Amino acid sequence: MYNKSAYNFCFFVMDTLSVFKPNQNTMRKTSPNSSLRQSVSLIVSLIFMLSFASAAAQPQAPELLLKKQQEFASWKYGMFLHFNMGTYVDKEWATGYEDPMLFNPAKLDCRQWAKTIKSAGMNYAVLTVKHTGGWCLWDSKYTTHDITAFKNFRNGKADIVSEYVDACRKAKVKVGLYYCLPGDFSGSFGNSLKSGQKDLHGLPAEAEGDFEGFIEKQIAELLTNYGPIDLLWFDQYSNKYTGQYWLQLKALIQKLQPNCIVLANNSDNYLNSDIIGYEYPYRMQVNPEKAVPPVENKDISELCDCIDAGGRWFWHTGEIKLQEAGKIADMINLCNSRNTNYLLDVPPGGDGLIDDLYVKHLMEIKSKLTGNLK
Repeated sequence: MYNKSAYNFCFFVMDTLSVFKPNQNTMRKTSPNSSLRQSVSLIVSLIFMLSFASAAAQPQAPELLLKKQQEFASWKYGMFLHFNMGTYVDKEWATGYEDPMLFNPAKLDCRQWAKTIKSAGMNYAVLTVKHTGGWCLWDSKYTTHDITAFKNFRNGKADIVSEYVDACRKAKVKVGLYYCLPGDFSGSFGNSLKSGQKDLHGLPAEAEGDFEGFIEKQIAELLTNYGPIDLLWFDQYSNKYTGQYWLQLKALIQKLQPNCIVLANNSDNYLNSDIIGYEYPYRMQVNPEKAVPPVENKDISELCDCIDAGGRWFWHTGEIKLQEAGKIADMINLCNSRNTNYLLDVPPGGDGLIDDLYVKHLMEIKSKLTGNLK
């Protein structure tokens, strides 16, 4: 029977033997193996794959899913925090080839984020800990494409995930982490590769050859190093590179933190996602009729939207244009009346703080809300 101890043992041995990293681009090179070492590696790999195949085949217990959905539904209103390399290159989708020295939120204060979230009447937050550029906002032992590369920011010795989690917990804000799965991001939303640059598909170079193995190890890091995580929010869950392993990844999360809510963006069923997801700006472009949950919606859902009037998720230079406060308040009230949480994106700026203009706008939105959120 698959259990957490077996999982941890398998990961430890495979990490040591570099089973997950057979390619030449990995950080930890595989040393010459004896026949015994190779045999152990093969056996452990088989145990790992068989145990996950069994776990992925077993659906989540209905009572546990219901418990998580009821918990999520009680949150009502939250803040999406798009903050990563895109913040510093004026792009929605980073490539992964950006100069890491650009990242320097000199005034970063996650306590200011948490205070703003709480003051706005919000109950949870979701931070983009890894977006399309593959840059990780924590020190990951599986890549150098992480916060340790940001030498202009605290000499590469910070951990924004840790600061964010701690600030949220102290403010009694539920903790959500966003992780972007692989995709074909080149050529869109500012993501353009130069001649000779290989498409990284949203992951660090070390992931090449084993996207799924790399992702599982990073998710395990996030779920074992930062205490209880209330929500994991995934983009591109059905992508052509790792989509076939999605239920396997979901099973891993369920084993490591059974109470962690998993949201697969734009999923429409409870097999793939604990919560039904509506990415409002995207749906308004491709299928406006299904951009919001139906009037009689019974499914526990979430709709994410932008405070930016142009539907931009990251902070950008230039004039800030915001959606009308009344319009956002109406959408929050509509969503909540249809069993749906509203996740409003409010991106921190290049200095690492939420702009005063956003803060004032959030207070205006709050003044127009009805019910328990007012």
